[in-house]
Amino acid sequence: MLPVIIFDLGKVLVDFDYTPAARKIAARSAKAPADLHAYLASSPTLIDFESGRLTRQQFYNAICDAIGFAGGLEEFGGYFADIFTEMPAMTALQAELRARGHQTFIFSNTNDLAIEHVRRNFPFFANFDGYIYSYEVGAMKPRPEIYAAMEALSGRRGADLIYLDDRAENIAAGAARGWRAILHETPEQTRAALQAAGVLGNA
Repeated sequence: MLPVIIFDLGKVLVDFDYTPAARKIAARSAKAPADLHAYLASSPTLIDFESGRLTRQQFYNAICDAIGFAGGLEEFGGYFADIFTEMPAMTALQAELRARGHQTFIFSNTNDLAIEHVRRNFPFFANFDGYIYSYEVGAMKPRPEIYAAMEALSGRRGADLIYLDDRAENIAAGAARGWRAILHETPEQTRAALQAAGVLGNA
């Protein structure tokens, strides 16, 4: 039985940058773009949203209270989620793995605004066998509950799971469960690691 391949989303399949969102939101709020960039990237409110402790409406209300945003939820959501660009070398790698018969899964700390945007704008996103999102599970990587959810969804455990993520602490949590964990730094390094694992041929 072929191993399944688990992909983190942000910084693995899509890059993201809060700068454009901060600039657009700042134009409708009381904060400067630089302040908003830092806030959007690291706010405890965002962690609560991505952990499933806040609904979309509650997240929007909290942001409005914090920064004085003057627009509606739909406008805010459009700005907030429009931060992604596809990483073609990695989406091509995922397509190659699927063509070789491997099941592939998305495994992401994220929120429903982001997922709605990515699903609508990036066709590659439909070509996975399943998806685990922190906001649905109610736990963010590297908490064990979200890893258990991926094992349950895939029906696989231990070395049957090959896991790509750009964050060392998330990789460490997967490795502790016996997953074959690969820290993603560049597409070339990740491809080489997958070749070494025997799931890709040599270029």
